[in-house]
Amino acid sequence: MIDSFLLIGLPYAALFLCVIGTILRVNYYGYSVTSHSSQFLESKKLFWGSRLFHSGIVVLLIGHIVGFLIPKTIIFLTATPLWLLVIEITAFAFGILSFVGILLLIIRRVQVKRLHSVTSKMDLVVYTVIAFQILTGLTIAYFHRWGTAWYASALVPYLRSIFIFSPDTAVITTMPLMIKLHVISAFVFIGLIPFSRLIHFVAYPVRYLWRNVQLVIWNRDLKASRASREKRMGIKPKNN
Repeated sequence: MIDSFLLIGLPYAALFLCVIGTILRVNYYGYSVTSHSSQFLESKKLFWGSRLFHSGIVVLLIGHIVGFLIPKTIIFLTATPLWLLVIEITAFAFGILSFVGILLLIIRRVQVKRLHSVTSKMDLVVYTVIAFQILTGLTIAYFHRWGTAWYASALVPYLRSIFIFSPDTAVITTMPLMIKLHVISAFVFIGLIPFSRLIHFVAYPVRYLWRNVQLVIWNRDLKASRASREKRMGIKPKNN
């Protein structure tokens, strides 16, 4: 019963909340779709934490997506011990990178008092879920090795069964607890997207790729304006 709830009910609830919640928030609360950057309040620690975390997590996310989309290719590649070893070491390295990054970001939130006023309870939940997700991933990589191979052959069929609305938990229910926790926390992460700053995933300015070019023309002497006390300089614009 518990496995059915956590491995079937929870994933569908998380996906439903993610899709419907994101659509509603973007359409009705568009101005809240932001990452709420705190760079203005503190930038040095943010630079290192953000770079390490995003560099690691993006690579890991791409790796998981590739394994989900083309599992047969991954199984074929990992049948060669050298390829399997290279992929495992690379993934573990980026996992450590992302874990160090999220730790730096959490420490920054705690140590820099100016950030306390802009840190919500949901931010703390998100940090906790992400840290737990990365930590369980590293634990699995160390204690249940060669995950690249068994992820494609054993876990992907379960994930695909969820997306085609024909859930099959026969294999995942026999897996170690740590793997189940990793999967469950991944769906919890997905469910949190519409209710947190994770919503900025959907805020990429893709339309910039095809919008008209904007031409900026300066009609004032920048050097003179820096030394001037006037609030407005240059030629007064005219309406055509």
